[in-house]
Formats: sequence, C-alpha cells, structure tokens
Amino acid sequence: ISTKLLFFTLELNKIDDAVLENQMQSAALGHFKPWVDNVRQARPYQLSDELENYVHEQYVVTGGAWQRLFDETMAGLRFPFDGKELTSSEVLDLFSNKDPEIRKKAAHSLSDVLNKNIRLFSLITNTLAKGKGISDKWRKFETPMSSRNLSNQVEDEVVDALMSAVKGSYKNLSHRYYKMKARWLGQEQLEYWDRNAPLPAADPENVSWDDAQEIVMDAYAAFSPKLAEIGKDFFDKNWIDVPTYAGKVSGAFSHSTAPSVHPYILLNYQGKLRDVTTLAHELGHGVHQVLAAKQGALMASTPLTLAETASVFGEMLTFQSLLKKQKDPAKRKELLAGKVEDMLNTVVRQVAFCEFERRVHTARKTQELTPQELAEIFKETQEEALGDGVKMNDICHGYWAYIPHFVHSPFYVYAYAFGDCLVNSLYAVYQDQPEGFEPKYIEMLKAGGTLGHKELLEPFGLDASDSAFWQQGLKVVESLIDQLEEM
Repeated sequence: ISTKLLFFTLELNKIDDAVLENQMQSAALGHFKPWVDNVRQARPYQLSDELENYVHEQYVVTGGAWQRLFDETMAGLRFPFDGKELTSSEVLDLFSNKDPEIRKKAAHSLSDVLNKNIRLFSLITNTLAKGKGISDKWRKFETPMSSRNLSNQVEDEVVDALMSAVKGSYKNLSHRYYKMKARWLGQEQLEYWDRNAPLPAADPENVSWDDAQEIVMDAYAAFSPKLAEIGKDFFDKNWIDVPTYAGKVSGAFSHSTAPSVHPYILLNYQGKLRDVTTLAHELGHGVHQVLAAKQGALMASTPLTLAETASVFGEMLTFQSLLKKQKDPAKRKELLAGKVEDMLNTVVRQVAFCEFERRVHTARKTQELTPQELAEIFKETQEEALGDGVKMNDICHGYWAYIPHFVHSPFYVYAYAFGDCLVNSLYAVYQDQPEGFEPKYIEMLKAGGTLGHKELLEPFGLDASDSAFWQQGLKVVESLIDQLEEM
C-alpha cells in the first residue's frame, strides 16, 4: 500500500517554494502546514523517483527482513534456569531478584544463550549498519545520527548538547550512585547484573494487577481528572495485554494503531514495583495517543524526542504519589533508589547506548566488525557511563545483542534521555507554578506532531536549545542522589 502512496511526498517536494506558499493561503491546505513543512525538510536528501521507489520496495527483503529475523530469533530463544526454559523477559526480570545467586545464574544464562547466537546477531548488526551507511552516503547525511535527528525534528546541535551534558554528568550521577550502592551491598564493585538489585533491607512486595491499576489511576487523577478519565478506558475496555507468556515479545509498548481507533498497550507485568511504573509509563503514551488523535493520520504522531514526554511524566506522577504516601524511612529509601536507578537507566544508559551505536556505525563505514570488536565497543561505552562502582564482567560483553532499538530504530535511544530531562524540567515548573499548568500540559499533548519542541515548551518558559535546560533536568536526578546520601 505504501508503495502506491510514495509518489505523493516525492511530488510534494518538487513543488516550488513560492507556488506552495501561495497555495498554503487556503485554510484547507494550511491546516496541514506542519506536516508539509516536515516533509519538505527531507528535500535536500531526496533521491530520484526511480531510486526512491526501488529503495522502498526493496525494504521488505533488505532492512525489514533482517529486523524480522532478529525479532523471530529473540522471540524463539529460551534461557535455561533451574530446569525451566525462560523467555528473555523472564530471565531479565531475575536481575532484580533479592537473591544474588539467582541474579548471577540469570546473568550467566542470558550470556550463554546470546553467545551461542552471537555470530547471527553480529551479522544482523553489521548488515543493517552498512545498509544505513550506504543510504546516508547517497542521501548526503553528514553523520550517522543526522537522519534520526531530521525525523525527530531536532537540530544536530541540540542533540550534541544533550549528549555532552549527560556524559559530562556521568561522574556526579551514575559513578557516584553505583559506588554508593556497592557499599550498601557490601561490595567493592557492583557486578554488572546487580545494578538493579533490591536494597539489602528491602522486602520487595508483589503488587497485584488490581493494586497497580489503583496506584497509577490515583496518581493520574490527582494531577488531572481528564487524563484519568482517558486512562480508565484502557482498563475497562481491555486495551492492555498484561501477562508474560511464551512467544510474546519482551519489554513494553503502546501501539497507536491509527488515529481513528484506540491504541493498544503491551506489558509483561510480573508484580514488581518497576512493573507499576512501566504501566504508568505506557499509559502515558496511550493517553497521549488518544489526545493527539484529532490531528489525523498525518499529524497525530510526535517525533521520538517528544513521544516520551507524557510517558515519563506519568512515571513521575506515580513516583511522587507513592513517595508522598510512604512514611517508613526504609521504604522511602527503597522508592528513591528505585527512581534514581530508573532515571539512570533512562538517561545515562541510553546515552551510553547511543554512543555505542555512534562508534559502531562510524567503524562500519570501513570494515565489518567482529563479535569481539562489538563486545569491546560495548564494554568501553558501558565502563565510561557506569564508572568504577560497576565491574564490567566478561560475560556481559555480549549484552548489546538483545537491545531491539539498535535493530529497529538506530539512534532511537537518545530520545529517552531527551524525554527524561525534558520532563524533569517540566515537572520542576509544575512544582513551582502548579496553577494553570494542567490545561497547558493537555494542550501540549493534543498538539501531536503539529508543533516542534521550541513551540511546545515555550508556554512553560523552557528552551531545549539552551544548555542550562539540560543541566536543570540532570540536577533533578542529582538531587535525588543527594537525598540518598543524606539517608
């Protein structure tokens, strides 16, 4: 179907600027100006009609085929553990088990199975990176990240500022926190698989699905009855696939389907507190997709950098609600530590992943990378991000292989850091000036893809092109680590 529609954007980009500007005076066409402007940003990188059609039709047996191979391989893998055969979601869930031996055995099982398939994963990674490099060369993109930045409607220098700010904060954030956590666990260094381990005094409770629903809905309702009303439909109308089961893809996702119908949410809910915040995160996506649907099929979707806004904000609302209700100091410490770890996973880990991709794609321009070379790049970028508090054990060097974003959406990952820092700054505005914040926030979500980050943030007095903006967001994480140190 999309092959039959490809001509439309190709033809649109051939129209002379003056002619199009004149036609845009029509209210009917002017409505679509944000989409048209976004399409025309790709004009300098557009190939001939014949080449564009060829590339588009070939995708199903080139990039699309390799992505499908990755998905089907990962979904089919089973990880031995105590006589059972676990899915990737189930074995990764054991990394947050209270028993250190269980965490270690899970880490070894994940490593063993990935390493048995590492040549295949390396071939997939090499092939897709080379394919992207060829495309970038023909389209004349300056860097491996430029095409992603274009689709995200964000300037290269803004992303560079984000990356620099996060990497410059490694020492004050992840390095400091993981050294502190190693002390809590009585270790000189954390094992790589112990980064998300429960605190020694923690008694992780299993949160039932009904309780999780109540926790998240209460947090949403306290901020905005409108958001809670939309969110309630996801539970009442069975729009969420909740449990984990064999053959189901790992992780979590909110699929917007099409604006004329409702989204669906995929979870792998296993009763951990992190699963509750994952529910809050994906529900934020779902609510965002419902609110933006009125923009129609062409303009409902937001660029990745803004797509994480509602999801991370929903997480923050849920965390602050839980923290406010919790009076037990040990439980408060547990909540704070969990939130810090989530933020480090969202900001530091994703920027480290992005740096891994940047080095891989740059190196792939001149040579195919062996599994050992990919492992070395992963080790280097993880050690830079995590610091001396974490031991990068040899068995973890192949963990790059199970990250789906590297396969499906190169350089997607920095959008998580962008969204988290953005929401931290946004939430700081909400705390300082709660009056009138909610309606402006809802209008921002309703805008979908019709506005860029500058226009969306302007009503809140924020500017992502200002380096202080990123520092403000990172200071929120730093302040939570300060609180843990005081405890």
